[in-house]
Amino acid sequence: MKRSMRTASALAALFCLAASGRAMADDAGTPGAEANGRLAEVLVVGQREAPITVVPRGLSVSLGEEQFDAINALNVEDLMKYAPNFFVRKRFAGDDNAVVALRGTNTVQSARTLVMVDGFVVSNFLGNSYSFPPKWNVVGPSEVQQFDIVYGPYSARYGGNSMGGVVSVNTQEPVQNAGYLALQSFAMPFEEYGIDETFTGYSVEAGGSWKQPSSPWTVSVGARHFDNVGQSMTYYLLTPSFGPAVPVEGAYTDPRLARPVFGAASPVGVVQDQFRMRVGYEFGSGWKVDGLFFGWLTDQDLTDARTFLRDDTGQPVYNARVNFGGNVYNATGLTLSLVSRSEFLAGIKATGEIAGWQMTTNLSHYWIDTQDTRTSRDYGSGIANGGGTLSLQDDPGWWTLDTGVERHFDRHRIAFGLNANQYNTRQENYDTVNWRTAGSPFFTSATFGDTRTAGVYVEDEISLTPSSSLTLGARGDWWQAYNGGISEDVTGSLITDLYPERDGTSFSPKISFQTALGEDWNMQLSLGTATRFPTVGELFQGRLDDITRSIDPDSFDPNLKPERSRDVNLILRRNFEKVRLTTSLFYQGIEDAIFSFSGLNQYGTVVSNYKNIDSVRQLGLELIAEAEDLFIDGLDIDLSVARIDARTVHNAANPAAEDQKFPRIPDWRANGNLRYRIAQRLKASLGWRYASRPNSDLLGLVRGDAYGFQSEYFLIDGRFTWTLNDALEASLGVDNLTNDQAYVSHPLPQRTAFAEFKMNF
Repeated sequence: MKRSMRTASALAALFCLAASGRAMADDAGTPGAEANGRLAEVLVVGQREAPITVVPRGLSVSLGEEQFDAINALNVEDLMKYAPNFFVRKRFAGDDNAVVALRGTNTVQSARTLVMVDGFVVSNFLGNSYSFPPKWNVVGPSEVQQFDIVYGPYSARYGGNSMGGVVSVNTQEPVQNAGYLALQSFAMPFEEYGIDETFTGYSVEAGGSWKQPSSPWTVSVGARHFDNVGQSMTYYLLTPSFGPAVPVEGAYTDPRLARPVFGAASPVGVVQDQFRMRVGYEFGSGWKVDGLFFGWLTDQDLTDARTFLRDDTGQPVYNARVNFGGNVYNATGLTLSLVSRSEFLAGIKATGEIAGWQMTTNLSHYWIDTQDTRTSRDYGSGIANGGGTLSLQDDPGWWTLDTGVERHFDRHRIAFGLNANQYNTRQENYDTVNWRTAGSPFFTSATFGDTRTAGVYVEDEISLTPSSSLTLGARGDWWQAYNGGISEDVTGSLITDLYPERDGTSFSPKISFQTALGEDWNMQLSLGTATRFPTVGELFQGRLDDITRSIDPDSFDPNLKPERSRDVNLILRRNFEKVRLTTSLFYQGIEDAIFSFSGLNQYGTVVSNYKNIDSVRQLGLELIAEAEDLFIDGLDIDLSVARIDARTVHNAANPAAEDQKFPRIPDWRANGNLRYRIAQRLKASLGWRYASRPNSDLLGLVRGDAYGFQSEYFLIDGRFTWTLNDALEASLGVDNLTNDQAYVSHPLPQRTAFAEFKMNF
């Protein structure tokens, strides 16, 4: 309460300061800002041909056609790969666990980044880990017009899940009758341990738009078929054992790992089909309504598990007690699985004017219609179509509503609105006698739960002079978690236990000041707070104790607190004739950071649950350079270097973590892209991504450069594009030219060749 009172007093004082500044400007006869209420100069890195679609407070990046043309984009998230201080955890082409990591938000903190497509939320806040990435695949790369990224929670218009940042994907606006066709083919030779083969894939994407000058209707459609085989994601290590054993050869002794590697999970065969329709109608009053529908169907086949072991007769050994190198081990863990999902997004958006106020309303529903995962118990049951498990999702998804109005009054641009969402999940698990057909399913357990959040915000962007502005904002949020529980079959009896209901509120003030410092200098100082409430996955994914027949108190935290951050970002920009330099200094302190812990309960069972870390903080510096026609005409370059120091400050539950680097966050990142127009119709580009080696655990004890660790990476990509005529374009490219072997626990892609053909008509 005292903190809220101090914050409110500070906001009141700033409002008074802004008012007095306005009065002084009026007395001096200084003209106001532009008619649209925004300054002519906005601190945005990247393309400036189109307005940014998110509020540019804090470091803001906008990427458009010029940047996209220089990228080998196998999936839509690739279009951001060279953004400053940015990384997407993409393990293979078609990976649907691609989590955003920017600044000090790491690759298992998916709930800290808000992602939208055409204004509709596609962030999967059903959980907070690599298993809950944004739903990138509802749109294909050829449909994207613009990618906008804002780092940090400096605008009151976005809820606490913008603690890390906001990513906005916008697709092509239908402006005329047009169509396109894009064909892609790619191949990745992959070699590690006992795997030495080339994995290949392709995609076909097509779409079109219809817009008649005399008609109020617009229609656009798009579809994409994607087919690829990615490398094995998991390697299996021998575990110590004793007793009679089968003599074997073929395991790999890697000095970077604790034990020999004996096999690998199946390469990932993935088939995806995407389709999209957008219908718009523009009324004579100026109101416009857009309806959107996305669909995504995906199947994954992991039925080709590999063993590197051979017995005395040369036969493969998949699951046995073995003798390798004079030591006895168990070779276990290989399974087969099939995954099938269908997911959809339906939304409606309306924009127009009411009594002089510009209004925008978005309502959308994302739902996972089917999610069917079938897994064998082991390799033997897998090839014999024996017993296994079946996991079904019972229509999980979310509803989101975002409505707001804004208006320009003299020197003020006032905005206020409402955000609301509801997330619900239910997963049922079964044992089956035939894993492939899911024959004779027998219920074993289920988890379920719901959360809802409602928030209101107000912002006032005040033009102090023609070259400076002050934005004051605040938002309040209310949150509730309910209907959470676990069901389990215990010796033939169905046991269900419910989690306690939870609710909470938060108040988050925001302040941003922007000004020109002379003719070529610009500055922005932004301060903000944010509160991220726990997701259903963090709250409701515990376990029932078979002895007490109630929820194991060590498998969940009934007092799990929301994460609360305090953020500061200072940006200085200097314009030269052909070069623009940006320096960004940022700080974020988070109280009660939510992190997943593992340990033993009183019965010796390993359990994992989410708990709060008392305090973590990150401090960093970003240096960004952009140049056009540098040294020679046609040579453009974007490059960035970031230094991040992210640490655990206080952790009463485990003081050994204090002052350790926070896991999965590197000290250094460097991204860049060089583009050269060799001739009128020929372009070449070179891109790079670098990150230093981070800690792999909270205590700073696990560091390495092999499977199972978070490693450093240095990836260099190249691309040539020929514009054959106004309608035809061909491209050739290679990602990871130097074949750097890097890991995010799982192996990242090795050298990948890429070919693309596009036709516009």
